[in-house]
Amino acid sequence: MPLAADSAAAEPDTPRPPPPQGSAAFPIVGIGASAGGLSAFEAFFAGMPVDRNPGMAFVLVQHLSPDHKSLLAELVRRSTRMEVLEVEDGMGVRVDCAYTIPPGRDLSLKDGSLHLTVPAEPTGHRLPIDAFFRSLAEDQNERAIGVVLSGTGSDGTLGVRSIKAVGGMVIAQTPESSEFDGMPRSAIATGLVDYQLKPGEMAAQLMHYAARALRAPISIEASSPFDEDAFRRVCVLLRQQTGHDFSEYKPSTLKRRIERRLAVHQIETMSAYADYLENNPMEGTALFHDLLIGVTSFFRDPAVFKALEDLVIPGFFDGRASETPIRVWSAGCSTGEEAYSVAILLKERMEAIGQTRPVQVFATDLDPSAIAIARAGLYAPAAADQMDARRLSRWFTTDPGGGGYQIRKSIRDLLVFSEHDVIRDPPFSRLDLIVCRNLLIYLGSTLQQKLLPVFHYALNPNGVLLLGSSEGIGDFGDLFTPVDRDAKLFRRRSDALSVNPASRRRASPAAHRMPEAGPAPRARSGEPARPALKEQMQKALLEQGTPAAALVNARGDVLYLHGRTGRYLEPIEGEPGVGSILRMARDGLVADLSAALREATLTHTLVRRSGVRLRADGAVRLVDLVVQSAAVQEPDTYLILFADSPESTTSVAPPASQGASASDAPATQRIAALEAELRIKEHRLESAVAQLETANEDLRSANEELQSVNEELQSANEELETSKEELQSVNEELATVNTELQAKVSGLTQANNDMNNLMAGTGIATVFVDHDLRILRFTPAATRITNLLPGDVGRPVTQIASNLKAYDRLGDDVRSVLATLEPRTEEVEAGDGRWYALRIHPYRTLENVVEGAVITFIDVTERRRTEAALMAAFEVAQGRISEVAPPPTESEP
Repeated sequence: MPLAADSAAAEPDTPRPPPPQGSAAFPIVGIGASAGGLSAFEAFFAGMPVDRNPGMAFVLVQHLSPDHKSLLAELVRRSTRMEVLEVEDGMGVRVDCAYTIPPGRDLSLKDGSLHLTVPAEPTGHRLPIDAFFRSLAEDQNERAIGVVLSGTGSDGTLGVRSIKAVGGMVIAQTPESSEFDGMPRSAIATGLVDYQLKPGEMAAQLMHYAARALRAPISIEASSPFDEDAFRRVCVLLRQQTGHDFSEYKPSTLKRRIERRLAVHQIETMSAYADYLENNPMEGTALFHDLLIGVTSFFRDPAVFKALEDLVIPGFFDGRASETPIRVWSAGCSTGEEAYSVAILLKERMEAIGQTRPVQVFATDLDPSAIAIARAGLYAPAAADQMDARRLSRWFTTDPGGGGYQIRKSIRDLLVFSEHDVIRDPPFSRLDLIVCRNLLIYLGSTLQQKLLPVFHYALNPNGVLLLGSSEGIGDFGDLFTPVDRDAKLFRRRSDALSVNPASRRRASPAAHRMPEAGPAPRARSGEPARPALKEQMQKALLEQGTPAAALVNARGDVLYLHGRTGRYLEPIEGEPGVGSILRMARDGLVADLSAALREATLTHTLVRRSGVRLRADGAVRLVDLVVQSAAVQEPDTYLILFADSPESTTSVAPPASQGASASDAPATQRIAALEAELRIKEHRLESAVAQLETANEDLRSANEELQSVNEELQSANEELETSKEELQSVNEELATVNTELQAKVSGLTQANNDMNNLMAGTGIATVFVDHDLRILRFTPAATRITNLLPGDVGRPVTQIASNLKAYDRLGDDVRSVLATLEPRTEEVEAGDGRWYALRIHPYRTLENVVEGAVITFIDVTERRRTEAALMAAFEVAQGRISEVAPPPTESEP
């Protein structure tokens, strides 16, 4: 049964939890949009039925400029007959109303009321849609509904994950109908979107969904009778389509998630849903994602991580060689926040003690999309709410693209992420810490019984297991001892027997904890037996009434010897190892002893072998063997009893009877020789069989280790592939930026050429100067009036000789204009007799900032000549008039 989820708490067994206390009794729909969102909002509300109210409330969150008053509420009112309000802090949500976010504020929902906060991030770095969707999920749980409309970027994607994590529903606008498809495509890429619709089709679908899933739910668990056959068929189809078996998933949760899919597709019965699932393979993927609940956060439950930091992590560094790696496995890591939290604690400890140790944090999950997020190490700004400011600034950087916070490389390099099934795939080994929080609560009891021994096997002696707040070790108190019960920290018992996952998969359910290979405590030569074992051993022997016996584990490792076992066993050189009882057995005992022990470990029944031929000191004895489970507290231990058969001793080669004739002596000797040779062959065969069994056990152990190493190498390879993809992505971004810069440079060059041609073509002499009267630019026509050369750019205009007559106030006039910002105009004469209209006015930028002055010389020579000619003609005409006209009389006025 696969599962890789990290959820906040156990789900109740009721068909559906009631709405959260204080929340609205009607559905609240969060709608997020950015660029192109206004037309999408209008189409959304225009698509509502005109003959009835929707029976829900809508909260519109859009990216707005904080510097301008929003007209969103007024514009939306044109498309709906509902009341549309701009949110005020603390405003309660009412049914059949729509609410719009005000500019420059973040919006959240708590206990059915809307709350405004001042954004902590500057414009462009905020993700207001993600923030609201997250609060909507926390407040409404599986009643939450999110809608993602047109917009650029990826705002809303993380919020979609939060809504789906609590069992809510999500709709995204089809990219083809979006003016800007960045946000819809990002949400759809998560694989969590229930519907892809045009805005005009969304309202009707929402009303159908709310009527079926939130008001008149299908009571699957209460149906009479429940269609178990259809339910099993759904599980089989899900396994065929996804490769993962959910049949042993917690029944109440599994049925509730399937009920949600029935409501999404408006299907009445479980049998009909099974048919739909069979004909639509993509529905299997959707159901698979619904079952993988991935809610997590950095340093979730601070008291737990404080206990981990104070009680566990220091032990990883004390009394250990500096080259010994610290190995951690975060099982069901979801999007990686808790795995990064553990890595941060280890890094902080190394900095505190001034040591550097190799650290390997293996973070695994069944959901490939969650692993992709974890690998990227990029998290929404909401991560700032989950950590103190010191850790946030120390271990995170602000993403330049405005996407949130990026984990630093020094932490990222400590982790290896990979897809992994904790039930089906081999576990990691030689671990110091396993973090598996709130995963067991979603598994059936059978799977829980299998997982805990696997964790015990994977841990080093004194390794630590961290479980979720609603989880415990159950009946496995013999494998773990509590470190902190409140924090759910448990230490591996080093005196307990390890559980090999391979043997667990091969054994029957009754014997799933029986190991066949893998590390286990070994009896050291000369090491005194533990008093508890000795007392229990003696008690068991007294009950059997025999003095010669051995206590072994399932692999044949000798734990304790009692009585005169030298008649049946002989000491071996060096330390006892795997299957040491078989190595110590005398000639003739190995095959029967090995077979009896194996049968006893598989069947857990008493196994007896009578008349086993044992050869010792040139004689053959008949021995009886009894192998049975030991009545001691140590798990998976077996008692082997040795006793001589009634006909205990015969000669190896009995002499010929005295009654035999002399002629039978050669035949008798030949038979004796053949029997001796046969015994030698039999002994060699038994030795070969024993060696083969020992080699098989060693190979099994080595194979398990190789599988774990292979898993780690595959994870490392995936990391390298991810790094390669990241580098390719960065290279593509750089190429795009380079192309844009080249286009910009080309445009600027073209604009500069156009400007130069414009200035040259007008024929107007123009000089641009800055505040210090230094020349910035001039037109070719200006060189005829002032003695300007191309090298004069940057020189003060007052130092340039001009061809103007009776005008030497150019510098003073320019300063006056810059001081008063009042333009100045004056006509001046050049040395060649031509006249110019000299105009001086401020040089203003697009931002209305004065950066200097512009001096222009407009040729007015023709006008001056025309004026002079007209004046002369006027004077001549006036003189003639004076000559012709008679003088006035005295009577004339």
